[in-house]
Amino acid sequence: MKDSKLRRQIAFEAARLMYSRQETEYFQAKIKASRRTVRGWVKPADLPSNAEVRDQIRVLTRLHETDADARHGRLGRMRLRALWWLRQLDAHHPKLIGSVLTGSVRDGSDIDIHVFGNHPDAIADEVDSLGFGCQVVRKQVVKDGQPRVFTHIRIADEFPIELTVYPLKWIGHRFKSSITGKAIERASASQLEKLLVFAHDYDAESLSTSLRQIQGRPDRFQVFQALMVPLENVVQSPRWHPEGDALYHSLQVFGLAKDEAPYDEEFLLAALMHDVGKAIDPDDHSVAALEALDGYISPRTAWLIAHHMEAHKIHDHTIGARRRRRLASHPWFEDLLLLGDCDRGGRVAGVSVDTLQQALDYIEGIEEMFGGDPVQPSWSPHDVGPIR
Repeated sequence: MKDSKLRRQIAFEAARLMYSRQETEYFQAKIKASRRTVRGWVKPADLPSNAEVRDQIRVLTRLHETDADARHGRLGRMRLRALWWLRQLDAHHPKLIGSVLTGSVRDGSDIDIHVFGNHPDAIADEVDSLGFGCQVVRKQVVKDGQPRVFTHIRIADEFPIELTVYPLKWIGHRFKSSITGKAIERASASQLEKLLVFAHDYDAESLSTSLRQIQGRPDRFQVFQALMVPLENVVQSPRWHPEGDALYHSLQVFGLAKDEAPYDEEFLLAALMHDVGKAIDPDDHSVAALEALDGYISPRTAWLIAHHMEAHKIHDHTIGARRRRRLASHPWFEDLLLLGDCDRGGRVAGVSVDTLQQALDYIEGIEEMFGGDPVQPSWSPHDVGPIR
């Protein structure tokens, strides 16, 4: 295989992995793509550059997201939300970076912000005090030949937010792009305001009005939608999921749950959201789901999501007797078995399902029908017991 053709194939596969959110780092995406492409060792010189992978991601975006007006509208909303966060985090010298600043957003894109502080957990506490669930993640990467640990704070909002926390001494540091090798583009709150006025038809008054209308805590159904949309790009193993992507599977499970318990909001949310963590952390998707949904779902919904994988072990008779007895003594055990039935049943290729918006509208309609109050963030995932 010619080197140029090999590079293109690896670049395309790496782009597909990143577009589907299976990988978020260029280096890891290229390594996985090279193993899939040649099923063996690849010389570093044969790996495509980050820029080549980025160009292929843009091609996939143009192919799959053809409505330019809708994409521009989403970009404007994301930039407005980013400005709100820059103002909330002002004490930590925030700077907007990434696709929301450059304008190259796609379905599932998050809002990337650099913040500076010597105590990341304190920043996470501030986010929590605003009423948002967040997850602190520490990643070790090799930078300039040296291993470094970077701290990220992931926030569940109308659009996913990712804060990268750097020490205060790095405030004046000019970060370089891994794609161009040049200084990374970034914007302060005042610079982002000018961009919104220039590119999205705001003036000072309308911008202030729009920011005031942003709720400190987003509507929970906006959060549900923001977390569910990336599942469309999560490709699953055909062995276990012949139906296709994780969103299609989740909508099938929701449809079966609606047939079984049409007015049970908590159960329906568990059915719809049980795999939402696969777009965040495929290796531990139950934990990732609970952390992302913290404060937006009830303890019963959280318990069902936490233990839905164990429902399959019960069905397959692979769970330990002691563990099964503990689950069987729980008041929501029968609901767990029913969720497992729906989960296994939602794996059929080609069946008709509701759209995500239809599913969310249906569940929200149940709340309105019975006059339910929004779920308050008065509990934690730790309250639902061990996940494993």
